[in-house]
Amino acid sequence: MAASPALEAPETVDRQGRRWFYRHPLVIRLAHWINAAVLLVLLMSGLQIFNAHPALYWGAVSTFDNPALAITSEQGPGGANRGVVTVGAHSFDTTGILGLSRDSGAEVERAFPSWATLPSDQDLATGRRWHFLFAWLLVINGAVYLAYGLFSGQLRRRLIPDGDQIRDFGGSVKEHLRLRFPEGTEAKRYNVIQKLTYLVLVLGLLPAMVLAGLAMSPGMDAAWPWLTDLFGGRQSARSVHFIAAGLIVLFVVVHVLLVIVSGLVNNMRGMITGWFSLGRDRETAR
Repeated sequence: MAASPALEAPETVDRQGRRWFYRHPLVIRLAHWINAAVLLVLLMSGLQIFNAHPALYWGAVSTFDNPALAITSEQGPGGANRGVVTVGAHSFDTTGILGLSRDSGAEVERAFPSWATLPSDQDLATGRRWHFLFAWLLVINGAVYLAYGLFSGQLRRRLIPDGDQIRDFGGSVKEHLRLRFPEGTEAKRYNVIQKLTYLVLVLGLLPAMVLAGLAMSPGMDAAWPWLTDLFGGRQSARSVHFIAAGLIVLFVVVHVLLVIVSGLVNNMRGMITGWFSLGRDRETAR
């Protein structure tokens, strides 16, 4: 399906023969950077909250003797303390990273170290305030992004793969594995992997994380008891919330790495100014 003329973004050629494409409208750029800042605060304050009880369970209640995941510390065979991550029946030594870290030169038993949490000191009440405030900022920013995307047509252009892209999915995977990225006119649109990834993120992971967070709220439980049942219990909702957050962190790490290898300056300029370089125009360069 061809894009309607109203959805075509402007393109220009400068004196050096370089083609420029207006890739990211202002609302998209603002939503992107607000999301980046909000998600960072949510992650750090969320780790502060998790530190208060560093274990995850499935079901409605905490089964303290049999967590699905736990980050703790214990005394090793030689008498020294060590950090331990337990997943089901398997345990891993994570000393210095998780469970046991150094803070001001002293060993501290904490699931996540102080540099990764907000605030850095163990303070559950303040962590919750930060988390709840920025959770609503995430929801508001997401609602603005979705509304703008629907009415402007940007949502379809950015999240829904075109027919030719779906047919060439395998080829796109091979190109990504070889770190070869679209150039010229093809770079004017997101490729199929980008679109499907953003689709899962925007319409899957982020809503799941928000709904699971709401399901843990006593106030929301009283108003919408079905929400907790939807996740199979409050502890299951907490686990889903944590897993969704972890997958979003993984997405951000991969996203940043791909931004770097596919052209850091061009990508950053595009997300700051909106203008993305498509390279030299062959006709003008002759």
